[in-house]
Amino acid sequence: MKNFLWILIVIAIAMVFPIFFFIKENPFDTASFLSLEKEMVAWQRARMQINPSKTNHLETFKDMQKNSEPFKNVNSCILIGAPPMEKKLLTIGISSMQRSQGSYLVDTLQSLFFSSSLSEQKHFIVLVHLADPDPTWCGQMISNISTIFKPYIQASQLVVINTPPKSYLPLKNLKKKFNDTPDYVAFYSKQNVDYAFIMNFATNHSDYFLMIEDDVKCVPGFVTQIATTVSAWENKPWVTLEFSQLGFIGKLFRTRDLPCFVHFLLLFYQEMPCDCLLSHFHDLLMQQAPVQFFPSLFRHMGNYSSFESKFSNLKDKEFEDDIGSPNNPAASVYTSLNVTNDSVLMNAYSLDKNFFYSKSAEAGSHLTVVLDAPAKVFRVQVLTGSDLKDENQLKEGQVELGYDSTNRINDCDDYILLGLLVNGILNKQVLSNESGKKVKCVRLLVTATLPSGIIVRHINLWVK
Repeated sequence: MKNFLWILIVIAIAMVFPIFFFIKENPFDTASFLSLEKEMVAWQRARMQINPSKTNHLETFKDMQKNSEPFKNVNSCILIGAPPMEKKLLTIGISSMQRSQGSYLVDTLQSLFFSSSLSEQKHFIVLVHLADPDPTWCGQMISNISTIFKPYIQASQLVVINTPPKSYLPLKNLKKKFNDTPDYVAFYSKQNVDYAFIMNFATNHSDYFLMIEDDVKCVPGFVTQIATTVSAWENKPWVTLEFSQLGFIGKLFRTRDLPCFVHFLLLFYQEMPCDCLLSHFHDLLMQQAPVQFFPSLFRHMGNYSSFESKFSNLKDKEFEDDIGSPNNPAASVYTSLNVTNDSVLMNAYSLDKNFFYSKSAEAGSHLTVVLDAPAKVFRVQVLTGSDLKDENQLKEGQVELGYDSTNRINDCDDYILLGLLVNGILNKQVLSNESGKKVKCVRLLVTATLPSGIIVRHINLWVK
């Protein structure tokens, strides 16, 4: 174990320079990953951690690199679909194995697409790696996915791949670690290689890569929430952003960092499970602690593990917390919508069953709640449309949080996007509390004209 840790430290030196070659421009990252000054500090730090008597580990690492050369030329096969011609914002990766108690993969794929608006779907691609060697199972999954998700395949939003067994590293006679059984060591070793292959394929198709598992349920609007968070963190150093606390679910990478992590996984695939390896990878790139956002955007829904189909009660505590009822603080409501004579604007913000109705909604019009005193808002819920039928929903709209530094009475001077409405609804956590800024305005903005009008049932706030 001691030698392994020394090897990790050596990689801190050897991997700094390759990282520079993977830096590319992207819409949410206009600055370099680190300034030249910070790069030099990181380089000096890594050197200071190395005992002069341990410099021979550098030669050991060079030998490991030579031995890993064949893995750089692994070619995964496309089974379904084709990657999009243009680069996307996000690739969502799923590696799936056969389970004796049944597969959750189709449910996970449905959740990904159904939890995203049409505009959000334009910005991501789903990449599935069928990693089970059983050809019968793979054939059945190909048939199911091809039938159920045909529109997404035709739109180049879903691609399914497979990697030939001959490309895999040895999975027999592996090192025994931490009193794990040989079967479990083989399981997580193969999983590490599975993840390396899917990340290797994903490198050139988007600016960011999100890894999830094949048995999760997604929060509506998760794409916008991730994009908003990445935008807020564009000038901060990070290796991964985590949108779930569980295992390897919801881990977001810059695709420019994937080649380094792929190499890392292939070198140490039999040492420990992927989430533990990721922690060491963070150390190498100077991320001292996980960067996690709450609540989780992905909920684990499987009851059976992919390892020997054992029962798994893996739950994300964030989904079990009772946040209680909204506590809308005192506020005024303003709008540029067409208000009818018999409709009360304040009903949009009330906690009872009343509602506000506007007979038409022009693109660019708004309904804005202005708090009497700025507050720390940690959740926002917006409900539009009839509660009996899907009528008068605001399908093309977004919610923004406003901050004010000039003491305006009925508006704010700075707004940031919280999220898009999905099927007329937004219900999400505010992730930017770390800034310490208090919210003064919550603005519902119409982004496309709706001649039939809209019903705003609730704009609910949870404040601390």
